[in-house]
Amino acid sequence: METTKQDKTETGSGAPDALAFLEAEHRAVEKLFTAFEKAADDDLEAKSALAQRACEELSIHTMLEEELLYPAAQEALPDSDAIDVEEAYIEHFLVKTLIAKFETMKAGDKGFDATFKVMSEMVGHHVEEEEEELFPELRKTPCDLRALGEKMAKRKAELQGKLDAAGSKLVGDKTLAG
Repeated sequence: METTKQDKTETGSGAPDALAFLEAEHRAVEKLFTAFEKAADDDLEAKSALAQRACEELSIHTMLEEELLYPAAQEALPDSDAIDVEEAYIEHFLVKTLIAKFETMKAGDKGFDATFKVMSEMVGHHVEEEEEELFPELRKTPCDLRALGEKMAKRKAELQGKLDAAGSKLVGDKTLAG
């Protein structure tokens, strides 16, 4: 039986498989980066809101990948591909470090735009590696991407609920992960 695109990307519940789910999140964050880039230099309110939203999205996204995707990838992939996963963990650490900088900066501060630009570039590199290397390798494994996608959708809803309840000031706070 031939596998269609829909078979690969949707679960029976209508939720996307894990990789389609993450790719959709990648596109959403890319839109925030593009909007920030297009914002006028003196539109500090827009820049602040876009940076905050990007940090929130990235915080939740990194947790989903670290809690669910990467452990599944390490189990499913041969040891030679484990390096890709280890590299992804390091890239996440660097992005989380930049996110933390935004807790002490505000739009208009020296280095705010540069920090956001560097974060955008790092995330772009990370996304490219995941989508061109890690994801295709995972698709070849017996890993149940549908079940993983359902777990991700459920966990994202939990994390978003905690974020909403805690307020955006706690984006990088450990309370979100617990």
